[in-house]
Amino acid sequence: MEKPATPSGSSQSTLHDTDTTHAGTVNIGNTDDIDSNNNNITMAAPHTSPAPEIIDKDDAAPYDASRRSSTTSSFRHRRSREGHIPAQVPETDANIYPEPSNVVEADLEKGGYDPESSEESKATTEGAAPEAAPGAGPPPGMHPDDFPDGGFAAWLVVFGGWCGLFCTFGLINCIGVFETYYVNGPLSHYSQGTVSWIMSLEVFVMTFGGIVFGRVFDSYGPRWLLIIGTIVYVFGLMMTSLATEYYQFILAQGFCASIGSSAVFNACMSSVVSWFYKRRSAAFGIMVSGSSLGGVVLPIMLNKLIIRVGFPWAMRSIAFLFLGLLTIASMTVRSRLPPRPRPLVLSDYFSGFREPVYLLTVIACFLFFWGMFLPFNYIELQAKAAGLSPSLQPYLLSIINAVSIFGRIIPGMVADRMGRYNVMIFITLLSAVISLALWIPGKSTGAIIAYAVLFGFSSGGFVSLGPTLIAQISDIRQIGARTGAAFAVQAFGALTGSPIAGAITTAENGSFLGLQLFCGFTMVASVTVFFVARIVLAGSSIKTKV
Repeated sequence: MEKPATPSGSSQSTLHDTDTTHAGTVNIGNTDDIDSNNNNITMAAPHTSPAPEIIDKDDAAPYDASRRSSTTSSFRHRRSREGHIPAQVPETDANIYPEPSNVVEADLEKGGYDPESSEESKATTEGAAPEAAPGAGPPPGMHPDDFPDGGFAAWLVVFGGWCGLFCTFGLINCIGVFETYYVNGPLSHYSQGTVSWIMSLEVFVMTFGGIVFGRVFDSYGPRWLLIIGTIVYVFGLMMTSLATEYYQFILAQGFCASIGSSAVFNACMSSVVSWFYKRRSAAFGIMVSGSSLGGVVLPIMLNKLIIRVGFPWAMRSIAFLFLGLLTIASMTVRSRLPPRPRPLVLSDYFSGFREPVYLLTVIACFLFFWGMFLPFNYIELQAKAAGLSPSLQPYLLSIINAVSIFGRIIPGMVADRMGRYNVMIFITLLSAVISLALWIPGKSTGAIIAYAVLFGFSSGGFVSLGPTLIAQISDIRQIGARTGAAFAVQAFGALTGSPIAGAITTAENGSFLGLQLFCGFTMVASVTVFFVARIVLAGSSIKTKV
């Protein structure tokens, strides 16, 4: 609003909020009358009086009360009543930014209009109906209306992410092929529990790496994560093709390839969040369907190539295929929000765990991860023990992953309409029921295939919905760190689940009953915690869209 010049020859213009805890002064210098389009501040001709005083309020980050940060600038970026970043006086020490349209072009983690000093707040104290305070909602670029939710650029990112997920999580879906080959081949003198550590480390490092790569994404964007991750991933697969000893498989596949895979995986997962809001679950479902198709194609490809050309050239063929697809991902995946380089602050990783809903959601995901990979890892061996035809055994993983394409897309589309937590509870409950009621008693060919179909659908839904739950309860400017922290916790479930199950099987002389019970009850625990998180978030009414 317009401020009149001060009387008695003074030409000062004073701007202030009602909170005077933080103050700073800026010399305007020789400046004519200034009329800003955003805050309509008019200043009189210069005078030799003292410099005007600008008092600023140190606001908390919008819709993120758990986060605190500091800045060394004496002039903070303020938004106008219309929600734009105001043009700033060249003579000040403030950075100059154009008004943003669909992107955040300034760091607004402290920005926002002070509602206490606004006319709306004054009207409230006088009993009048207030208008919405401009600073109360998300900053520019983060309001739901600012998300494209479609368009060529957004869907191109989804396509690039699809290629990235085909190569990363798609290979994770093949861990049963590696387990079977290692147990019956070069590592036959090791127990199943010992061999399973290779695949468990592969899953663990890929998911735990999010705690590092998520923060790198927040600070620098996805480009270098994709480029460097591709190089390291392909190199690790090439080294796996040369491995013959247990420790070599651990180093090449369990660590090297998984580190590169984690960089690519986290870059793809975090990038899509900034492009979609209302259709976020559907976009995630389409993107992660790439991992399902990878889980269909890669097991068949590996089994055929191992027989025809041997394991070394089978792995090299996979590596060359991934090099081509990840090159496409590197050229197409980008974030809508600009990078925001910031120093490493450990509290950024732990602040979310002070929020009950975030903590409960992460625990529930951990519990499901604890049991989810057991069917992927052991269904071929369990089917062999149950007497399934040898000609069908290699296709069980492909069946799971083929059906999970629908499981990753359909639940995501339904979740955008009915609520993501609601659909997640249904999906995890379905997984628990079929693992206990179908996988355990089912010994026939039909029962095993039916379980593969149903579990493929339900597990696919969990994979696509998990990141959207974190995004729903998070500030997207912190999405890399918060998603990375969540994946890091889940990684311990992936790391320990298969070795525990393998040890149970060994202790029971090859019986898979204990493994199946462990799988089912971890999923029961998961759905219970998801339900508690939903109650904390929105109450117990089943009609509420959450």
